[in-house]
Amino acid sequence: MNILVCIKQVPGTTKVEVDEKTGVLKRDGVESKMNPYDLYAVETGVRMKEKLGGTVTVVTMGPLQAEAIIKEAYMMGADKGYIFSDKKFAGADVLATSYTLSQGIRVIGDFDLILCGKQTTDGDTAQVGPAIAEYLAIPHVTWVKAIEEVDNEKIVVEQDMADSYEVVELHYPCLITVEKDIYQPRLPSYRRKLQTMNTPVTIIGFEDFADQDDSKYGLNGSPTQVEKIFPPVVDVEQVLWNGKAEHLASNMFDMLKEAKFV
Repeated sequence: MNILVCIKQVPGTTKVEVDEKTGVLKRDGVESKMNPYDLYAVETGVRMKEKLGGTVTVVTMGPLQAEAIIKEAYMMGADKGYIFSDKKFAGADVLATSYTLSQGIRVIGDFDLILCGKQTTDGDTAQVGPAIAEYLAIPHVTWVKAIEEVDNEKIVVEQDMADSYEVVELHYPCLITVEKDIYQPRLPSYRRKLQTMNTPVTIIGFEDFADQDDSKYGLNGSPTQVEKIFPPVVDVEQVLWNGKAEHLASNMFDMLKEAKFV
Protein backbone atom coordinates (compact mmCIF):
# COMPACT_ATOMS: atom_id res chain seq x y z
CA MET A 1 0.00 0.00 0.00
CA ASN A 2 1.38 3.39 -0.99
CA ILE A 3 0.55 5.99 1.66
CA LEU A 4 1.38 9.66 1.13
CA VAL A 5 1.38 12.14 4.03
CA CYS A 6 1.36 15.91 3.54
CA ILE A 7 3.29 17.77 6.25
CA LYS A 8 4.34 21.38 6.78
CA GLN A 9 7.06 23.25 8.63
CA VAL A 10 5.56 26.01 10.79
CA PRO A 11 7.08 28.63 13.10
CA GLY A 12 7.96 27.24 16.53
CA THR A 13 7.44 30.65 18.12
CA THR A 14 4.84 33.41 18.09
CA LYS A 15 7.58 36.03 17.54
CA VAL A 16 7.46 36.06 13.75
CA GLU A 17 7.80 39.17 11.60
CA VAL A 18 5.41 39.87 8.75
CA ASP A 19 6.32 41.28 5.34
CA GLU A 20 4.27 44.49 5.17
CA LYS A 21 4.16 44.40 1.36
CA THR A 22 3.06 40.82 0.77
CA GLY A 23 1.42 40.04 4.13
CA VAL A 24 3.29 36.73 4.41
CA LEU A 25 5.39 35.50 7.33
CA LYS A 26 9.15 36.04 7.24
CA ARG A 27 10.29 32.46 7.89
CA ASP A 28 14.03 32.86 7.27
CA GLY A 29 15.99 32.33 10.48
CA VAL A 30 12.86 31.60 12.52
CA GLU A 31 12.77 28.56 14.80
CA SER A 32 10.56 25.98 13.09
CA LYS A 33 8.90 22.63 13.78
CA MET A 34 6.56 20.16 12.14
CA ASN A 35 2.95 21.31 12.20
CA PRO A 36 1.55 19.57 15.33
CA TYR A 37 -1.56 18.29 13.52
CA ASP A 38 0.64 16.61 10.93
CA LEU A 39 2.22 14.41 13.59
CA TYR A 40 -1.12 12.59 13.85
CA ALA A 41 -1.23 12.10 10.09
CA VAL A 42 2.30 10.61 10.07
CA GLU A 43 1.39 8.31 12.96
CA THR A 44 -1.75 7.17 11.14
CA GLY A 45 0.25 6.39 8.02
CA VAL A 46 2.92 4.44 9.90
CA ARG A 47 0.30 2.37 11.73
CA MET A 48 -1.37 1.49 8.45
CA LYS A 49 1.99 0.46 6.99
CA GLU A 50 2.65 -1.74 10.02
CA LYS A 51 -0.70 -3.44 9.51
CA LEU A 52 -0.84 -3.74 5.72
CA GLY A 53 2.73 -3.33 4.54
CA GLY A 54 3.80 -0.88 1.86
CA THR A 55 5.50 2.52 2.12
CA VAL A 56 4.90 5.88 3.76
CA THR A 57 6.04 8.88 1.75
CA VAL A 58 6.00 12.38 3.26
CA VAL A 59 5.79 15.53 1.14
CA THR A 60 6.01 19.21 1.97
CA MET A 61 6.14 22.54 0.16
CA GLY A 62 8.65 25.08 1.37
CA PRO A 63 12.30 26.14 1.56
CA LEU A 64 15.12 23.60 1.73
CA GLN A 65 15.26 23.98 5.53
CA ALA A 66 12.05 21.91 5.57
CA GLU A 67 14.35 18.89 5.28
CA ALA A 68 14.36 18.92 9.10
CA ILE A 69 10.73 17.81 9.32
CA ILE A 70 11.25 15.18 6.60
CA LYS A 71 14.06 13.73 8.74
CA GLU A 72 11.78 13.83 11.78
CA ALA A 73 9.15 11.88 9.82
CA TYR A 74 11.83 9.32 8.92
CA MET A 75 12.51 8.87 12.63
CA MET A 76 8.81 8.18 13.16
CA GLY A 77 8.71 5.49 10.46
CA ALA A 78 8.33 7.21 7.08
CA ASP A 79 10.29 5.69 4.19
CA LYS A 80 10.67 8.45 1.57
CA GLY A 81 10.43 12.23 1.52
CA TYR A 82 10.01 15.03 -1.01
CA ILE A 83 10.22 18.82 -0.78
CA PHE A 84 8.44 20.91 -3.41
CA SER A 85 10.71 23.94 -3.39
CA ASP A 86 11.02 26.83 -5.81
CA LYS A 87 11.01 30.63 -5.61
CA LYS A 88 7.92 30.59 -7.82
CA PHE A 89 5.99 28.89 -4.98
CA ALA A 90 6.64 31.67 -2.42
CA GLY A 91 3.73 33.62 -0.95
CA ALA A 92 1.08 31.07 -1.95
CA ASP A 93 -2.39 31.23 -0.42
CA VAL A 94 -4.58 28.15 0.15
CA LEU A 95 -5.52 27.78 -3.51
CA ALA A 96 -1.99 28.10 -4.89
CA THR A 97 -0.56 25.91 -2.13
CA SER A 98 -3.07 23.15 -2.82
CA TYR A 99 -2.45 23.33 -6.56
CA THR A 100 1.32 23.17 -6.06
CA LEU A 101 1.01 20.14 -3.78
CA SER A 102 -1.30 18.40 -6.24
CA GLN A 103 1.16 18.99 -9.07
CA GLY A 104 4.03 17.66 -6.99
CA ILE A 105 2.02 14.57 -6.05
CA ARG A 106 1.38 13.95 -9.76
CA VAL A 107 5.15 14.00 -10.35
CA ILE A 108 5.70 11.40 -7.62
CA GLY A 109 3.02 9.21 -9.18
CA ASP A 110 1.33 6.16 -7.74
CA PHE A 111 -0.46 6.40 -4.36
CA ASP A 112 -3.42 4.75 -2.67
CA LEU A 113 -4.14 7.05 0.26
CA ILE A 114 -3.22 10.66 1.07
CA LEU A 115 -3.24 11.71 4.73
CA CYS A 116 -3.26 15.31 5.98
CA GLY A 117 -3.47 16.90 9.39
CA LYS A 118 -6.73 18.70 10.09
CA GLN A 119 -5.14 22.14 9.65
CA THR A 120 -1.93 24.08 10.23
CA THR A 121 -1.15 26.26 13.22
CA ASP A 122 0.07 29.16 11.05
CA GLY A 123 -2.96 29.30 8.75
CA ASP A 124 -5.83 27.44 10.46
CA THR A 125 -7.90 27.30 7.25
CA ALA A 126 -8.32 23.48 7.17
CA GLN A 127 -8.84 23.83 3.40
CA VAL A 128 -5.61 22.53 1.85
CA GLY A 129 -6.41 18.81 2.21
CA PRO A 130 -9.84 18.99 0.56
CA ALA A 131 -8.49 21.30 -2.17
CA ILE A 132 -5.70 18.83 -3.01
CA ALA A 133 -8.33 16.09 -3.39
CA GLU A 134 -10.39 18.29 -5.71
CA TYR A 135 -7.37 19.04 -7.91
CA LEU A 136 -6.54 15.32 -8.06
CA ALA A 137 -10.22 14.43 -8.67
CA ILE A 138 -10.33 11.88 -5.83
CA PRO A 139 -12.87 11.45 -2.99
CA HIS A 140 -12.02 12.83 0.45
CA VAL A 141 -13.30 12.95 4.01
CA THR A 142 -12.30 15.58 6.60
CA TRP A 143 -12.28 15.60 10.42
CA VAL A 144 -11.60 11.86 10.69
CA LYS A 145 -11.49 10.92 14.36
CA ALA A 146 -11.20 7.13 14.04
CA ILE A 147 -10.47 4.43 11.51
CA GLU A 148 -12.98 1.61 11.75
CA GLU A 149 -11.54 -0.65 9.07
CA VAL A 150 -8.71 -0.56 6.57
CA ASP A 151 -7.47 -3.04 3.97
CA ASN A 152 -5.80 -2.93 0.57
CA GLU A 153 -9.00 -1.89 -1.24
CA LYS A 154 -10.87 0.53 1.02
CA ILE A 155 -10.90 2.45 4.27
CA VAL A 156 -13.85 2.98 6.66
CA VAL A 157 -13.63 6.06 8.88
CA GLU A 158 -15.60 7.97 11.50
CA GLN A 159 -16.07 11.63 10.59
CA ASP A 160 -16.51 14.06 13.48
CA MET A 161 -19.58 16.23 12.84
CA ALA A 162 -19.42 18.12 16.18
CA ASP A 163 -22.81 17.00 17.53
CA SER A 164 -22.72 13.61 15.81
CA TYR A 165 -20.49 11.43 13.64
CA GLU A 166 -20.77 9.70 10.30
CA VAL A 167 -19.24 6.42 9.17
CA VAL A 168 -17.89 6.72 5.63
CA GLU A 169 -16.40 4.09 3.32
CA LEU A 170 -13.93 5.20 0.65
CA HIS A 171 -12.17 3.19 -2.02
CA TYR A 172 -8.64 4.09 -3.10
CA PRO A 173 -7.29 6.42 -4.26
CA CYS A 174 -8.66 8.89 -1.71
CA LEU A 175 -7.67 11.53 0.84
CA ILE A 176 -8.55 12.00 4.50
CA THR A 177 -7.67 14.68 7.05
CA VAL A 178 -7.28 13.43 10.60
CA GLU A 179 -8.15 14.90 13.98
CA LYS A 180 -5.62 15.06 16.80
CA ASP A 181 -7.42 12.40 18.86
CA ILE A 182 -7.05 9.65 16.24
CA TYR A 183 -3.78 8.25 17.69
CA GLN A 184 -1.00 9.31 20.03
CA PRO A 185 2.02 10.18 17.87
CA ARG A 186 5.13 8.17 18.71
CA LEU A 187 8.35 9.89 19.67
CA PRO A 188 11.09 10.00 17.02
CA SER A 189 13.29 6.92 17.43
CA TYR A 190 17.04 7.32 17.91
CA ARG A 191 17.52 3.90 16.35
CA ARG A 192 15.51 5.03 13.32
CA LYS A 193 17.61 8.20 13.23
CA LEU A 194 20.75 6.11 12.84
CA GLN A 195 19.08 3.85 10.27
CA THR A 196 17.83 6.75 8.13
CA MET A 197 20.80 9.13 8.39
CA ASN A 198 21.64 8.55 4.75
CA THR A 199 18.07 8.33 3.44
CA PRO A 200 17.84 11.02 0.76
CA VAL A 201 15.28 13.80 0.57
CA THR A 202 14.25 14.49 -3.04
CA ILE A 203 13.76 18.10 -4.18
CA ILE A 204 11.12 18.78 -6.84
CA GLY A 205 10.95 22.23 -8.44
CA PHE A 206 8.72 24.12 -10.83
CA GLU A 207 10.59 22.78 -13.86
CA ASP A 208 9.56 19.23 -12.89
CA PHE A 209 5.83 20.01 -13.03
CA ALA A 210 3.65 19.17 -16.00
CA ASP A 211 1.82 22.51 -15.75
CA GLN A 212 4.36 25.23 -16.56
CA ASP A 213 1.89 28.12 -16.23
CA ASP A 214 3.55 30.17 -13.46
CA SER A 215 0.40 32.26 -13.01
CA LYS A 216 -1.01 29.35 -10.95
CA TYR A 217 1.74 29.29 -8.34
CA GLY A 218 2.92 31.47 -5.46
CA LEU A 219 1.70 35.04 -5.19
CA ASN A 220 0.77 35.07 -8.89
CA GLY A 221 -1.64 32.18 -8.36
CA SER A 222 -3.15 33.49 -5.12
CA PRO A 223 -6.54 35.17 -5.60
CA THR A 224 -6.72 36.06 -1.90
CA GLN A 225 -4.40 38.77 -0.61
CA VAL A 226 -3.81 39.89 2.97
CA GLU A 227 -5.03 43.48 3.28
CA LYS A 228 -3.51 44.14 6.68
CA ILE A 229 -1.71 42.06 9.29
CA PHE A 230 -0.18 43.12 12.59
CA PRO A 231 0.92 41.54 15.87
CA PRO A 232 -1.68 41.61 18.66
CA VAL A 233 -1.32 44.19 21.42
CA VAL A 234 0.03 42.56 24.57
CA ASP A 235 -1.57 44.05 27.68
CA VAL A 236 0.52 43.29 30.75
CA GLU A 237 -1.14 45.79 33.09
CA GLN A 238 -1.88 44.27 36.49
CA VAL A 239 -3.82 45.55 39.48
CA LEU A 240 -3.24 44.10 42.95
CA TRP A 241 -5.66 44.71 45.81
CA ASN A 242 -5.42 43.76 49.47
CA GLY A 243 -8.21 43.84 52.01
CA LYS A 244 -11.37 42.14 53.16
CA ALA A 245 -13.66 40.30 50.76
CA GLU A 246 -16.39 42.97 50.91
CA HIS A 247 -13.92 45.72 50.02
CA LEU A 248 -12.36 43.68 47.20
CA ALA A 249 -15.79 42.82 45.76
CA SER A 250 -16.73 46.51 45.77
CA ASN A 251 -13.49 47.42 43.96
CA MET A 252 -14.07 44.69 41.40
CA PHE A 253 -17.63 45.87 40.73
CA ASP A 254 -16.53 49.49 40.31
CA MET A 255 -13.79 48.46 37.86
CA LEU A 256 -16.17 46.31 35.78
CA LYS A 257 -18.74 49.10 35.74
CA GLU A 258 -16.13 51.62 34.60
CA ALA A 259 -15.13 49.24 31.79
CA LYS A 260 -18.85 48.93 30.87
CA PHE A 261 -18.91 45.18 31.46
CA VAL A 262 -21.84 45.62 33.90
